[in-house]
Amino acid sequence: MRIDFIADTNILIYVHEGNKLIEPFLKYNFGISFITEIELLGFGGLTNVEEDKLRQLVKDCHELGWNNDLKEQAILLRKKYVVKLPDAIIAATAIVHELPLVTADKGLVKIEELDLIFLDV
Repeated sequence: MRIDFIADTNILIYVHEGNKLIEPFLKYNFGISFITEIELLGFGGLTNVEEDKLRQLVKDCHELGWNNDLKEQAILLRKKYVVKLPDAIIAATAIVHELPLVTADKGLVKIEELDLIFLDV
């Protein structure tokens, strides 16, 4: 399957919430970092219904796993930009796979290596 972009965790949250700004992106095939699944499903206070919906949303995405290239890129990003580990892993996933990253996280704008699609939500 061809992947058009990597969706940051906040993008999946907006999809889950039904944010209309995200609708144009739903016609594309998008991937997620494995860390996005952990962030989404590890959120405390989810009801069983919400968790089931989030699990289905994750299942509909192409999940990109961990490998040595991602590890090395995440280390470089953390050193250069002082970003949080999950952000570094998600950004590294986009960089290593040479895909744009769609995000609403202003903290990722500073990463020059990213092909970034920033949504001001």
